[in-house]
Amino acid sequence: DSVTLRGFKPSTKKVAVVMGNEVKGVQQEVVDACDTVIELEQYGTKHSLNISVCTGIVIYDLFYKLNS
Repeated sequence: DSVTLRGFKPSTKKVAVVMGNEVKGVQQEVVDACDTVIELEQYGTKHSLNISVCTGIVIYDLFYKLNS
């Protein structure tokens, strides 16, 4: 039941971001404790993004949304 980053709208100014690696992801217990799971849409044949690139995209988007 993830939502796309584009569709995510923070309901509060306090947000915690948990990132997982490209192989093991995030432990299920951590995912279960989260209010929302955000997914980055990808197009083409690539199936994963480098974690540092993904983190930059997510933080930039959240910064914009929280300050608009």
